[in-house]
Amino acid sequence: MLLCYDHEATWNEAGPAALQAAQAEAADLTRQLDSRGQYISASPLHPVATATSVRIREGRRIVTDGPFAETREFLGGYYLIHVRDLNEAIAVAAQHSGARVGTVEVRRLFDLPNLPG
Repeated sequence: MLLCYDHEATWNEAGPAALQAAQAEAADLTRQLDSRGQYISASPLHPVATATSVRIREGRRIVTDGPFAETREFLGGYYLIHVRDLNEAIAVAAQHSGARVGTVEVRRLFDLPNLPG
């Protein structure tokens, strides 16, 4: 899994043309992954201002606006890919336009054999 983190302010400062170019690059990467049989799923996320966080503390549900973490970089999207190993995942992450302005985190998923799908 690739988790794409960036600074929303960076894209706001760069302007709509830069954002559209980065989105076009990401779409092209998605097509490349699909043509190689590596694409499973991907999606950008709405701005962090639209996030809602849910916590249960002492049996009480606490719902707050905004992300859980107080950080400058926010999760902006994800890619679920099928690759052979970490090196191949790193190579894909390095191709993502978000790696130039933010961080693309590579994480393995646990196999959960007892779940459907």
